[in-house]
Amino acid sequence: MQENELINELKQHVNTPLEEARQGEALALEQVVEAQNGRHFYIESYGCQMNFNDSEIVASILQKEGYGLSKDYESADIILLNTCSIRDKAEQRVRNRLKVINQVKKKRPDALVGILGCMAERLKTKLLEEEQVVDIVIGPDAYRDLPNLITEAGGGQKAVNVLLSREETYGDINPIRLDSNGVTAFVSIMRGCDNMCSFCVVPFTRGRERSRNTFSILAEVQNLIDRNYKEVTLLGQNVDSYKWTNPETNEVVNFAQLLEMVAQLSPELRVRFSTSHPKDITNEVLHTIAKYENICNYIHLPVQAGGSRILKKMNRTYDREWYLERVQAIRKIIPDCAISSDIIAGFCSETEADHQETLSLMEIVQYDMSYMFIYSERPKTLAARRYEDDVPEATKKRRLQEIIALQTQHALMRNKAHVGKVYKVLVEKESKRSSDDLCGRNDQNKMVIFPRGNHQPGDYVNVLIESCTSASLKGKVVD
Repeated sequence: MQENELINELKQHVNTPLEEARQGEALALEQVVEAQNGRHFYIESYGCQMNFNDSEIVASILQKEGYGLSKDYESADIILLNTCSIRDKAEQRVRNRLKVINQVKKKRPDALVGILGCMAERLKTKLLEEEQVVDIVIGPDAYRDLPNLITEAGGGQKAVNVLLSREETYGDINPIRLDSNGVTAFVSIMRGCDNMCSFCVVPFTRGRERSRNTFSILAEVQNLIDRNYKEVTLLGQNVDSYKWTNPETNEVVNFAQLLEMVAQLSPELRVRFSTSHPKDITNEVLHTIAKYENICNYIHLPVQAGGSRILKKMNRTYDREWYLERVQAIRKIIPDCAISSDIIAGFCSETEADHQETLSLMEIVQYDMSYMFIYSERPKTLAARRYEDDVPEATKKRRLQEIIALQTQHALMRNKAHVGKVYKVLVEKESKRSSDDLCGRNDQNKMVIFPRGNHQPGDYVNVLIESCTSASLKGKVVD
């Protein structure tokens, strides 16, 4: 079967009666305010976009069981924290939050407290011993079991399910869009990770990599289009390794093909994705981005470190030269593409020379934006088992500050290049600083601020950029 035929066949599945019925059910559920069973849940999310999307899946599961959504944790019957374990600081935030919630528990002993996500998976039953306020511990692959665990915990028993799955994708569940602006939404295309980076706990907390049924992804996106959403972000720990086999035809759908299918659903829908892995991002993906105007010219391409020695120790499976070649390919195929990254300062055995390699790579790439962190040793990872965390904390902090300072320079320089140009901006919300202004992102994922006028979230506007900071662009709407 030719590629175009495969695309057409898959798209035909989007609006089948079964999918339409399921979409209608999701919309009705989203409108539920009061609990059908008299009980309400409250949920907070920490960490990555995947966690926020998972919380929307949890909300859908609970609302189908008759639970209402509360925005007040002090009055909710069930308080859920969807957690992150990527760094120790992330876990400490949750523990500090539990101290606050414990005060609520003292006033209302019948209230149930649940820890969801990566922290639950990493600590398992140990979490119940360390945090007495917790009643429920549930991992990322067990959310369907949450109603049963709530019943069990309501009977006075601590409830735990942290079983990982090789199959679970929640592909049949339409997420409830929590705190939605009605304009942008996350769509999960895969779960888990097979890349055993030596510093990373994700393979242990989210399990093995598995790709979601292409039909269900297209159906979810079409559902969002039908409800006037204007942008979707396709999510995965490593979207470039997406691969789903149609069981009826044995045809394989890769990420470039999926990206094209989503883009073809509507020219008015902006398409973003995160996260890419330097070892897997292909020219086919880059050419697909360049081919479709509604696929945003923005790629998050984490490097983590700038030198081949440290990259090998991190088990990133590429070297400095490979990474720079991928950046060069992006610049050639998509000339105006913005690139962002993740950078870790002070990984095991990192020398001053290694640090300088990171800075020099940053000088070459000149990222539009980066997430920058001090190395935080995570239990059970290969780095924790084999390597000594031997870079002094003061050195880590100093190196991080040098990385941040250089990134700030590059971000400002990249943003200055936008001044005087006109960009199509999708209006997302009111500006935090002034109710007189609105804000939204351009194609390169830059936040743009401009006078409100008569515009509303969901509108596309052309904005002439007049000024900038290292973090945002500012301008005025033009015809």
